[in-house]
Amino acid sequence: MLQTLVYGRDRIRFMESLVVGDIAELKPGQGTLTLLTNEKGGITDDLIVTNTSEDHLYVVSNAACADKDLAILRDRAAQLQATGRDVHLEVSDNALLALQGPSMARVLQAGLSDDLAKLSFMNSISTTVFGVPGCRVTRCGYTGEDGVEISVPTARAVELAEQLLGVPDVWLAGLAARDSLRLEAGLCLYGNDIDETVTPAEAGLMWTLGKRRRVAMDFPGAAVIMAQVKEKPRRRRVGLTSVGPAIRPHMAILGPEGRPVGTVTSGCPSPCLGKNIAMGYVEAAHSRAGTELTVEVRKKQHPAVITKMPFVPTQYYMAK
Repeated sequence: MLQTLVYGRDRIRFMESLVVGDIAELKPGQGTLTLLTNEKGGITDDLIVTNTSEDHLYVVSNAACADKDLAILRDRAAQLQATGRDVHLEVSDNALLALQGPSMARVLQAGLSDDLAKLSFMNSISTTVFGVPGCRVTRCGYTGEDGVEISVPTARAVELAEQLLGVPDVWLAGLAARDSLRLEAGLCLYGNDIDETVTPAEAGLMWTLGKRRRVAMDFPGAAVIMAQVKEKPRRRRVGLTSVGPAIRPHMAILGPEGRPVGTVTSGCPSPCLGKNIAMGYVEAAHSRAGTELTVEVRKKQHPAVITKMPFVPTQYYMAK
């Protein structure tokens, strides 16, 4: 993952000129999922932006989008600097470890002096983890489960990973496990479910737009996105469940008359539910939960039902 630190008095103005979220409203240590958009309203990337307690923003971008995201960030910073604004970037070379699941808090608390019970979902602290200083622990992770992402100095990343793996409840998990978890939680995968041809309105991600930002319409693609909200998008991201062969990306979704009405963007058998789950885009007229459609799998049609997401309830932790 690309990890970028944004410094300067105008760091909020800088970030809000690129993303749809209300970064100014974030409390110290609080973060949010937000979207980097283009002038056509498409999603260039989904990011987590944290307003740290150390007077800078901490931005985490998808690794696959690192080069284009960094180019956009640097170009915009240069534009603002040329007008006298105070903003500058620092790219972190830290590694990022994700510790996810119901045992996370118990496992990690043993290596922290900070009280994890006080750290809510999407909040972040700078701390020492199992004797490794200079770490940032953020209570998040793209699994739908309670978890943390630990930004750790690269030179000691293997050491920390080995310490965590020394705990019986901690196991290595591959990207396939993470992918099934994020799909069960109804979370988008960039490049599959969202990309530069998809808008927040179509993707069902309008909740990422702050109310103030909607009124100001001062983010890239605002006119296109807000027009779609008013007129209703022609296609919508939906969840699907089915039995039989697994549903996979790029498979056609067919309406009652056998006409293509959409396309699958993600799909796999759900380990938790014991049936197939998928995500895709369909014409708005076919997007209501409970609508019966079919999916074409190896030239055969199999029944599928539009299903509300998340498929499996999320377990995000909120401090009391």
